[in-house]
Amino acid sequence: MMEKPAEPLNARDRIKHAALKLFAEKGIDGVSVREITRAAGQKNQGSLNYYFGLKDNLVRELVVDGAKVMDIRRNQALDRLEAAGAPLTVRQVTDILVFPATGVTAPGSVEGEDYNRFLFLLELSHRHLFMEALDGQWNSGYQRCLDHLRRLMPPMADAEKNQRFIFIGAYLGSVLAKREHALTSPRPGIWTAEDTLNHFSQTVTAILTAPATMPDASPG
Repeated sequence: MMEKPAEPLNARDRIKHAALKLFAEKGIDGVSVREITRAAGQKNQGSLNYYFGLKDNLVRELVVDGAKVMDIRRNQALDRLEAAGAPLTVRQVTDILVFPATGVTAPGSVEGEDYNRFLFLLELSHRHLFMEALDGQWNSGYQRCLDHLRRLMPPMADAEKNQRFIFIGAYLGSVLAKREHALTSPRPGIWTAEDTLNHFSQTVTAILTAPATMPDASPG
C-alpha cells in the first residue's frame, strides 16, 4: 500500500519552516523579515506581519512549537517508566533528556533538524525572549527528570546537584546544536552513527554521577 503524500504546507507554516531554518543558521538578529518571506516563497512582503504581527511573535511561536514536542515526549517516556516502577538509574533519565530532544522539525516538515540550533543561538543572545515564550510552561517533563535525578544521584550537597543541572542543561543544548549543524554537512562524521546519541547520554550520566567535590550539607 502506497503511503499518502504529505499535505503541502500552508503559507503560515511555510513562513515558520523558512524562519526556523534561517534562525538556526544566522540567529534571529541576522535574519530580516524580507529574507524570511522570500525563503518561504511569499510574494507579499507583509505576509509575516499578517500572520504573526511582529518577528518576535514568530520567534515565540517557534520556541513553543519545539518545547511542546519535547515536553510531550519526555512526559510520555516518564509515564511509561514510572508505570513499570522505574526509573531506577541516572542513565534511564538521561536517555529521556537526550532522545526526545532530537528529530524536532518545523511544522509540517519531515526533513532536517533545526530546533536545537535555533534555541542555542536564541538563548545566547535573547534569553529573555526565550523565557517569555515559555512563560513557565512546556517544561514539566524536564523538571520531572530533575526530580528523579535528585533521588538517583550519588550523595552530595544540594548546591552541587543544582550546579550539575546547570552544566547538563548547557551541555545538552550545545551538543544537540552541534549535532544538527553537522547533519547539514555532506560529511557529518560521527553524528549519523547509531551509537553516538547513546554515548552522549552516557557522558551526561558521567557528569551527574562524578564524585562530589562539596561537603554534603544535607540534614543527617
